[in-house]
Amino acid sequence: MPGTRIQWQDEKFVVPDDPIIPFIEGDGIGPDIRRASKLVFDEAVSRTYGGSRQIVWREILAGEKAKDQTGEWLPQETLDALREFRIAIKGPLTTPVGGGIRSLNVSLRQLLDLYACVRPVRWLRGVPSPVTDPAALDVVIFRENIEDVYAGIEYEAGSAEADRLRDFLVDDLGASIREQSAIGVKPMSAFGSKRLVRKAIRYALARGRDSVTLVHKGNIMKFTEGAFRDWGYELAAEEFAADTISEAEHWKANPDGGPGDGRVIIKDRIADAMFQQVLLRPGEYAILATPNLNGDYLSDACAAQVGGLGLAPGANLGDGLALFEATHGTAPKYANQDKVNPSSVILSGVMMFEELGWEEAAGAIVAGLKGAIGARRVTYDLARQMPGATKVSTSAFADAVVDHIPTK
Repeated sequence: MPGTRIQWQDEKFVVPDDPIIPFIEGDGIGPDIRRASKLVFDEAVSRTYGGSRQIVWREILAGEKAKDQTGEWLPQETLDALREFRIAIKGPLTTPVGGGIRSLNVSLRQLLDLYACVRPVRWLRGVPSPVTDPAALDVVIFRENIEDVYAGIEYEAGSAEADRLRDFLVDDLGASIREQSAIGVKPMSAFGSKRLVRKAIRYALARGRDSVTLVHKGNIMKFTEGAFRDWGYELAAEEFAADTISEAEHWKANPDGGPGDGRVIIKDRIADAMFQQVLLRPGEYAILATPNLNGDYLSDACAAQVGGLGLAPGANLGDGLALFEATHGTAPKYANQDKVNPSSVILSGVMMFEELGWEEAAGAIVAGLKGAIGARRVTYDLARQMPGATKVSTSAFADAVVDHIPTK
């Protein structure tokens, strides 16, 4: 097979000029957005590097296509390839109906220990928005991907397991729980919380972002979400003392609200207050580090301010592994209609190129997207909100993006 494997050394990806990048096409609208995004990716690399670099794509199977061809929703060969080649990109996947795998996306994250769900949220000029100043929101959300509700520990009301657990909690620990209750367990560890915050701080330092905010509900859940906040501050003090400062210490040193000394400011906010902050004072936040459920809600709420999930990229990151993905669903009613917006997976590709260290290609794709939107040649979801826009197909939108990719 042509191409070279990406390596992981000294906690960094070592990327050749011809990396092998596996892709999962995805279900429903997956094939449509895959074709569109591949055109954009390949053209951006070609125009930016003039043939000195190229992506060597390798298809791997998951979801309905895998089930049809192999009899399995998530073949072992796919997991092996993701581990071997380290960086990959995927479309949306169907959640199987019935028993077995709860969610293919969750399974991929857990089986590969992709513990950080990373969702940048920024506005592209011209995209319709329900807020008056969408450009003020420019955040990257680091959401813990393994623990909290994603651990999936719950017992059905009336089941023997739920009754047994209730009896233990009531009789042995003095809890107050009604009979016939469903019970869920919310595990959060220092290990899992600290490695998420570590990755968020490293990102802030690498990208020149001025703050990391720990988002939690520690006023109510003191030993889980409150501990997440405490562990985050501890991690910053233990491992990044020279490069970070707590918000309290920052305000002591800068009572007039000055910019500080260049260190990353570590803040924390109660989750419900954070929803107000991203609307009223979004410019005060650069990186949000959150437990799983808080980050799930915040990611979609923030995306709604800048155009919705059709323009929301995402990545699942571990140590030495990265899986980039469209953040929306499979939209089966639009499958094979060449209709939907491919921007989510295209912008996820921007994240992928940034991870590869191919910043020029990433910038070229963003320029292409801005150009297509500025020319008002957009898919139906944007056209219906943009008076005077020309509604185009998925493939025609990709062509419009390519038309605006600069040539070096």
